[in-house]
Amino acid sequence: MNISWIIERLLVKPTEGSLTDVVITADWRCNGTDGQYSGTCYGSASFAPPSGSFTPYPDLTEAQVLGWCYANGVDKTSIEANVTAQINDQINPPVIAPPLPWLPPVVVAPPAPVIEAPVA
Repeated sequence: MNISWIIERLLVKPTEGSLTDVVITADWRCNGTDGQYSGTCYGSASFAPPSGSFTPYPDLTEAQVLGWCYANGVDKTSIEANVTAQINDQINPPVIAPPLPWLPPVVVAPPAPVIEAPVA
């Protein structure tokens, strides 16, 4: 199974005190795949104005912003478990809807052959 995290969008305050382009919100997504099966969770994380070191907006990395998300309430382990459960439920569905036992089975007839009339 492959799990990946991405940042889809950043919201910034153009100015915050003497700072410019201060990130206040990050929209994130956690995707998982296992062959033909997939799962996803998404959300947002909000951040307080920086009170220490500040990374200028053009120098930010996705890994850095994801770290902020995890440090501000995004439960990485729980979300990855949710995505994994979505995929496992597709592979082994916990609930299915079989045909009703009192109805006759539906039989699909093969298509009838097409016979073309001879051209006169």
